[in-house]
Amino acid sequence: MKVVILCGGKGTRMGEITSHIPKPMAGVQGKPLLWHIMDIYNRHGYEDFILALGYKSDKIKEYFVNYDWLNHDFIKDGRSGRLELLQKPRCWNITFIDTGAETLTGGRLKRIQHLITDDTFMLTYGDGLADIDLGKLLQFHRKHNRIATVTGVYKESTFGVLEVRDSIAVSFKEKPQLNMLINGGFFVLNRRVFDYLSGGDHCVFEDAPLKKLALDGELAVYTHSGFWMAVDTYKDLETAEKTWNRNPSLE
Repeated sequence: MKVVILCGGKGTRMGEITSHIPKPMAGVQGKPLLWHIMDIYNRHGYEDFILALGYKSDKIKEYFVNYDWLNHDFIKDGRSGRLELLQKPRCWNITFIDTGAETLTGGRLKRIQHLITDDTFMLTYGDGLADIDLGKLLQFHRKHNRIATVTGVYKESTFGVLEVRDSIAVSFKEKPQLNMLINGGFFVLNRRVFDYLSGGDHCVFEDAPLKKLALDGELAVYTHSGFWMAVDTYKDLETAEKTWNRNPSLE
């Protein structure tokens, strides 16, 4: 099953970091966000990826073209010039598709439609980390038999919350969990989702397509209550550095 990762945005909220690299290449524990996301899928047996590229796509291409030699020990034969890795590399099959620097999320997805040959595929963003059980997510999608399944997560408030009676605070909660689900970014989709994508490169997947899927009763919601975070800002990057504790091996 193919995994589509939307990684073409500019990531302007990260400031100086994304003036040189695209947001998915921002480093967490010594590796790009994108690597960690692909590793999440790989740990559940997925190794066939489609990267929908845009802003500074060359940085992502360069990283993976040179990945094996930069991250493994190897021998270089001085006579023949032949290179031989001393460790077994990751068996990731990656398709790199330039979907345009200004293309929006639905437009990027539409541009890779021709590469989706199975009835079902997975989709996520290039900036979300989670300890999600992808097997259970897929099982949930198949059980509910809808065109789309989105992972819903509970988000903490970024502010402290006051409960007030007669102008007097009766409780204060520092950054409580909000009592609503938000889009956690790990999707399972059927090919029929492409029928919902219109407007060309200006299509925003999270706007009209998801709204129409919900109105049609074709959007299932899988609730994930474990670790999840979207890495949108430099502060988020610092938090991910401290809390994303998988530390996966290259072996």
